[in-house]
Amino acid sequence: KKKKQVVMDIGPGCSDLPHMIIELCRKNQHSLILVDSKEMLSNLPDESFITKVPCYYPEECPWIFEKYFNKINVILSYSVLHYIFTEQNLFNFVDMSLSLLADEGEFLIGDIPNVSKRKRFFNSPNGIKYHKLFTGKNEKPDIQYNTSEPGIIDDAIMFSIMMRCRNAGFDSFILPQANDLPMANRREDILIIKP
Repeated sequence: KKKKQVVMDIGPGCSDLPHMIIELCRKNQHSLILVDSKEMLSNLPDESFITKVPCYYPEECPWIFEKYFNKINVILSYSVLHYIFTEQNLFNFVDMSLSLLADEGEFLIGDIPNVSKRKRFFNSPNGIKYHKLFTGKNEKPDIQYNTSEPGIIDDAIMFSIMMRCRNAGFDSFILPQANDLPMANRREDILIIKP
């Protein structure tokens, strides 16, 4: 609801969501930085308040860290972290992004698939019922705890991101998603705030 903020969306894609963010930024007179591939960005409108950055973030755009160091009020990265986790250094992504936040700035890493949350759900009465309805079979889901699952985001990864941010002087919180979102039973968000 604030006015004239600097907002950056890392990996906006080209669905309805970035268009909603563009409209919100237009309404509130924000500057908007969109970081994604050239192909994705070409599907979004060109506006005077939008800066498009076609690059593989953060490696291919070092200038962004010089120009916007401590200057961005809001960073969004929605449904992107699972790609970061498998394709690059997770902590480099987080650390570099934190360096951009202005005082009282907020960084939302949203829609993170968490296999631990998924297991907890499928081990609950509601999760078992959901599984049976989805599969059409009268069998419980196969849930295995305390197993090594390389390449998968679980509670340990979620908490390590949260603790990494806290140890760097930022407040950070793991948030549940709204129940009406389709994957809320297996996905979570992380909110990071620079005090």
